[in-house]
Amino acid sequence: MNKNIAVIGSGYWGKNLVRNFAELGALHTVCDVDAARLKEATSKYPQVFRECDYSDLLKNKEIKGVVIATPAATHYSLAKECLLAGKDAFVEKPLSLKVEEGKELVALAEEKGRILMVGHLLEHHPAVEKLKELVDGGALGKIQYIYSNRLNLGKFRTEENILWSFAPHDISVILLLLGGEMPHEVSAHGGYYLHQDIADVTVTTMSFRSGARAHIFVSWLHPYKEQKLVVVGDRKMAEFNDTAQNKLLLFSHEIEWIDRKPVPHRKEAEAIEVSSEEPLRRECQNFIECIESRKKPKTDGRKGVQVLEILSHCQASLGNRGAIVPIGKKEKDHFVHESSVIEKPFAIGEGTKIWHFSHIMPNVTIGKNCVIGQNVFIGKGTKIGNNVKIQNNVSVFEGVTLEDDVFCGPSSVFTNVVNPRSHVSRKDDFNPTLVKKGASIGANATIVCGNTIGQFAFIGAGAVVTKDIPDYALVYGNPARIHGWMCECGEELKGKGNTLRCPRCAKVYRLEDKICSPLT
Repeated sequence: MNKNIAVIGSGYWGKNLVRNFAELGALHTVCDVDAARLKEATSKYPQVFRECDYSDLLKNKEIKGVVIATPAATHYSLAKECLLAGKDAFVEKPLSLKVEEGKELVALAEEKGRILMVGHLLEHHPAVEKLKELVDGGALGKIQYIYSNRLNLGKFRTEENILWSFAPHDISVILLLLGGEMPHEVSAHGGYYLHQDIADVTVTTMSFRSGARAHIFVSWLHPYKEQKLVVVGDRKMAEFNDTAQNKLLLFSHEIEWIDRKPVPHRKEAEAIEVSSEEPLRRECQNFIECIESRKKPKTDGRKGVQVLEILSHCQASLGNRGAIVPIGKKEKDHFVHESSVIEKPFAIGEGTKIWHFSHIMPNVTIGKNCVIGQNVFIGKGTKIGNNVKIQNNVSVFEGVTLEDDVFCGPSSVFTNVVNPRSHVSRKDDFNPTLVKKGASIGANATIVCGNTIGQFAFIGAGAVVTKDIPDYALVYGNPARIHGWMCECGEELKGKGNTLRCPRCAKVYRLEDKICSPLT
């Protein structure tokens, strides 16, 4: 395992992250402006580097991932610097203190191809994972009600109130148990005892269109620590109690209706066996695995933004004496930079980002989770699939179709007319071009119209494609010719004869008559 993780902030919670990453053999550097705290945090790990300047840390090429465990008010700015520096980021909750900033970080991470993980610790708790299994497996039946208590004496904060400090944990778990369903309305009541502007105690209620309801009681003015979550279904009930020896209990109580009145029949609780592995260790391990494999974190930036959206609506209710605040469907579930022009009608999928100075013509269809870079032109009626990435200065003209997972490198070129003349209209002579699923087109490559690029084909930088390209082919040159074969994961296949193998993922392919196909 490579030592390529830096932790910034080694205080109250940061020291626990330092310990776990060090014990996992992944800790490279600890960064803190407090020299004494920095020395204390690294005293047990003499092989770990110390740094007090965050900008110097970001210049270190050996560091691949940065863990941000600083005060919440600094999360946005530090995470943004981290992503701009090309590092993967693990940000403790909350992701930021503003929804717009959280969305900006998610968009930036996607644009840069970086991992953005949020520290929603409970989703990594073995008891919560087991509870999720029980809910998904139908053991509890239809979920009717969830309530959560997160109570303690201190730690008092000044940059955020108790709602933003404690409730993110509970909100993330409730969303997890309800399959990601967002509440359609919330309300929050609070008490201000230590500071007139900072709530010390809040009670939040959330209502869901599925009929489920939830409430969250958080306080740092409580005589003892309590971390408890109860899930009530129409078949069984469950309790997750993080301060108890048996952390997960299942209750099979029955309710019988007699004379039109409910009569409860209590039964003994069943203790559900769960792993004793430290949740924080599992969370840190997940970040390491995501850096190595480039897979999406269990608690990624999008989940962090969902929690921020709920918190912001709860804060609005809190500021309006507990008024019910609706959370309707957003008018837009995609991002378009204000400098870009999108002509109606259009269809743009959820999670898609369109960046600076791009121009989308009418009747364009763009799928989900696409990234359209700067100065991109997309012609009238063009169809673009899901998860397509179009880098800066690319023109996708009318007649071009990009299927799912296509990558278009910077300044790559599509044509749509074979014999253009300035003084002769060719609008009825466009030749269609099809780029199939998973294909990649390198920077400055030219795709002459009327051709098809096969699925997962790889077009080298500067290539000029003048004929159809078969599936999985590696081509480059002018004109582009086949020089090898590519795996779906993006590595060139190796081998002799008819059997080829990927050196990265070990997937095996068969090659016959210039037709490459994976062996199932």
